Amino acid sequence: MPAISKRISGILGNDPSGWEVHFTAKARQEAGEDIVMLSIGDHDTPTPEPSVEACVEELRAGHHHYTDLQGIAPLRAAMAAITQQSTGIATTADEVIVAPGGQGALFAAVHAALDPGDHAIVVGPYYATYPGTFRVACASFDVVEALAEDDFQPKREALEAAVRKNTRAVLINSPNNPTGAVYTRETLETLADFCKAHDLWLISDEVYWTHTGGKPHLSPLALPGMEARTLVVNSVSKSHGMTGWRVGWLRGPKEVVDDLVNLNLVLTYGLGDFLSRAVTRTLEAGWGVSEFTQRYARRREALASAFAGMRGAEVRGSQGGIYVMLDVRETFASGEDFAWELLEAEKIAVTPGEAFGKAAAGHVRISLCQNEETLAEAARRIRQFIETRAGSTKSKRINGAAS
Repeated sequence: MPAISKRISGILGNDPSGWEVHFTAKARQEAGEDIVMLSIGDHDTPTPEPSVEACVEELRAGHHHYTDLQGIAPLRAAMAAITQQSTGIATTADEVIVAPGGQGALFAAVHAALDPGDHAIVVGPYYATYPGTFRVACASFDVVEALAEDDFQPKREALEAAVRKNTRAVLINSPNNPTGAVYTRETLETLADFCKAHDLWLISDEVYWTHTGGKPHLSPLALPGMEARTLVVNSVSKSHGMTGWRVGWLRGPKEVVDDLVNLNLVLTYGLGDFLSRAVTRTLEAGWGVSEFTQRYARRREALASAFAGMRGAEVRGSQGGIYVMLDVRETFASGEDFAWELLEAEKIAVTPGEAFGKAAAGHVRISLCQNEETLAEAARRIRQFIETRAGSTKSKRINGAAS
């Protein structure tokens, strides 16, 4: 057959995927093995019933046709209202474009900000799709690693060291996946000042904005001088329990949104009609938001308490989001080693930090997407597994020193 384009065949690059543990565990689970899956951020319960019923009603009402490329006006108005609520910045429907999930919104933002050959800065640890999204745009990128020792908050000197003449954008994610870190006002002001100093776009992935550990969400969009250079990515996946619906949006200056309509023309041709109407009703009513926010806050606190004072590992970040990040460097050579050994010993699947960049190496991401009873038992077994290894490692060190 003819050759596949290098742009498509090279999307994943040579990055360590770190996902083999998840795929292996999933295959074993599907074959009938009792595996506790804590490796993926997908809710353990269905979308709230009112949203499901709204979708069925809209489908049966005959809403089966093409929609506006930018998204139907009521949906964009609802998304604008959510954006204004989350960022504190007045937003109109003309400043919103609908996308197929947060990933679709990110894809749009990257293509709006960068031309082929341009350069971007990605703050890590980062969500696993970020590198491939830049590669598809034929843009280069460097990762500025925010370290665990700094609570995963990026530093100005590291940003300055990464900037080039052709740098056009910075991509951040707060609350962060995988670490659960929530950027402080000081960090966001540093990022804003950096972007203004170098005339850069700031792409802000805020899909976890309802999971901030009880603190008000702060968006860089709200900082002085940032509205004209900030592109905010959002979706209904994590806030409203609608991961499989694939509905997201991008908030940006009207001029950007107007041009991105042409991207939807050749990429999606708009969001489904009945889906658009059901999501509009969901956003207007707020179905599921409080339920999911409270659920993950309880689980996050419970897991952090279960790991408190543990020998051989410690919780890092984990102020928000729907994960707990565990630093296992004291006891294991890598997060990947830990994840494979845990899967074999305890039949629990977690995600190695290596899947999310160098700053997450030696860590594992533990998803909170299981019921409280399952999480409590998994936490007990994980702690026992780590402390047994920590005791063994300490014994070997003592014996080695004695000899």
